[in-house]
Amino acid sequence: GSSRIEEACDIYARAANMFKMAKNWSAAGNAFCQAAQLHLQLQSKHDAATNFVDAGNAFKKADPQEAINCLIRAVEIYTDMGRFTIAAKHHISIAEIYETELVDIEKAIAHYEQAADYYKGEESNSSANKCLLKVATYAAQLEQYQKAVEIYEQVGTSAMDSPLLKYSAKEYFFKAALCHFCIDMLNAKV
Repeated sequence: GSSRIEEACDIYARAANMFKMAKNWSAAGNAFCQAAQLHLQLQSKHDAATNFVDAGNAFKKADPQEAINCLIRAVEIYTDMGRFTIAAKHHISIAEIYETELVDIEKAIAHYEQAADYYKGEESNSSANKCLLKVATYAAQLEQYQKAVEIYEQVGTSAMDSPLLKYSAKEYFFKAALCHFCIDMLNAKV
């Protein structure tokens, strides 16, 4: 019955927390995953997503790829529930794992872009711009200068509209200019 499943969820969560205290990160992650699966059986999506996030955070310390898998499961649930701001936050966490642990910049860029899209949809423009600036930095490193130029100019233009941000617009346009130099001489002159 559902009361037995709820009890099992609680026991898995307690076990996961004990594994965390013992610094056994893989076991903690697995226990949180088990709890999440049981919450899905109970149609308790929010609790399932929370457990997947906890699993992801535990796995970050032991198995970065498994951490990403858990966070992606959480993101899927949150987007299904229409919670795009929190989904964006977890896309950033995934991007950071790709940046630091797995050093896959292309995938990091993809997740930062997805986060920016979700933030824009929720009218969180400053958060979206923060993600886009990360994308621009990495695009420039990967010699995708045109993409970097477009982002820097877009963020610079939006910064000019805000009295608080207009002073940082200069920096963004300067970075756009540097990327123009990297494309070719004609671009640089223009």
